[in-house]
Amino acid sequence: MSKVLIIDDEEKLRTLLSKIISLEGFEVFQAGDGKKALQRLEITDIDIVICDVKLPDSNGVELSKIIKEKYPFIEIILLTAYGNIADGVQAMKNGAFDYITKGDDNDKIIPLLYKATEKAMLAKRILHLEKQVANKYSLDTIIGKSKAIKIAVEAAKKVAATDATVLLTGETGTGKEVFAQAIHNASKRSKQNFLAINCAAFSKELLENELFGHKAGAFTGAIKDAKGIFEEANNGTVFLDEIGEMPLDLQAKLLRVLETGEFLKVGDSKTTKINVRIIAATNRDLQKEMEAGNFREDLFYRIAVFQIALPALRERVIDIEELSIFFLQSFAPKTNKKITTIPKPYLEALKQNSWKGNIRELRNVIERSVILVDGDELTVDSLPLEFRSFAGDASKSKTLSAFGLASAEKIHIQKVMNYTNGNKTKAAELLGIALTTLYRKLSEYQIE
Repeated sequence: MSKVLIIDDEEKLRTLLSKIISLEGFEVFQAGDGKKALQRLEITDIDIVICDVKLPDSNGVELSKIIKEKYPFIEIILLTAYGNIADGVQAMKNGAFDYITKGDDNDKIIPLLYKATEKAMLAKRILHLEKQVANKYSLDTIIGKSKAIKIAVEAAKKVAATDATVLLTGETGTGKEVFAQAIHNASKRSKQNFLAINCAAFSKELLENELFGHKAGAFTGAIKDAKGIFEEANNGTVFLDEIGEMPLDLQAKLLRVLETGEFLKVGDSKTTKINVRIIAATNRDLQKEMEAGNFREDLFYRIAVFQIALPALRERVIDIEELSIFFLQSFAPKTNKKITTIPKPYLEALKQNSWKGNIRELRNVIERSVILVDGDELTVDSLPLEFRSFAGDASKSKTLSAFGLASAEKIHIQKVMNYTNGNKTKAAELLGIALTTLYRKLSEYQIE
């Protein structure tokens, strides 16, 4: 239910308007002057204000400015006994939703209220979503208590407050884009665009176009001018993932952006000026790439102003439990399952894994287990086959016999086949093996 505050010194009019609006399902509050109105706003979450222009202690046009500055998501409708163009113009400049004349325009109030409510609710939803995104990508919410991740977070917090170029290094799946987004959100550019691009995902020509845009006629099909990421992110942040994969001639163009803040669009002869912060990331050893002639030394020293090394998951085993719980709590509701427990054997199996895919791989493993498990806890049987040798208790051998492994494999394949109702393509996907391999296993174990 939307809340409306009526501000008017005419009690009869205020009461009548209140009754009309209440019948439409709005919760209505009243104030006879500006002072009382501001007091009400301090204690009540008002959505819409209907305010008379002439008040005993203030002017409604000026009051609307005060209200909007303090409560930007409140929509204001101003009422006046006499239409005044100058007041109307100023009211709109001050942020009023609309300006109408009393009496003659009474039939407009209710439709106007609904429109104003819609706008106010939309603004609140956008704010809520922005807060959700900010919380998701926040340096304060990055999971982990290991020394390695704490060092990385503290370094990120220090550099976030500056405009320094940042180079994030680490293996695939260590969370480089999460860190980049979190650094942006903690910076003074947080209200501006954050745009990311994977330099390994495009050919040279496409990457150049994505980064810098083009002029109409630059190539076949370029019927109009197009902005690139750098222009779209002006005053914000650009995240260049896998920068080690960028072709050498584009590296030269990027270097110019870093040195001058200027670049040439594809097919353009006039430079475009921008102001962006660059955060780059790579899983390559750029020192070796420079020695091999694959990466410019001058570019390296420009992007590596402040380096942050993100640890591999095997270097922060202490964080696996907390990360697993986080992923479990995320996936279980999505599958309508009430899985709440991660037993010790399951965790021990996770901790023994080498995690070549790091956090991304852990996320996928937990999601897979959530899909397979029917009870209220994650089971060792739901883990990929290669994890089974780590799942025994301390009294058992870390490796299974050939017969035992084969037996466990057969049981697991049977379970997955039952889960997919005999769908071999889906079963192979869940098992992480080729379809031909599954057919061979089905024949080998005589599984129907």
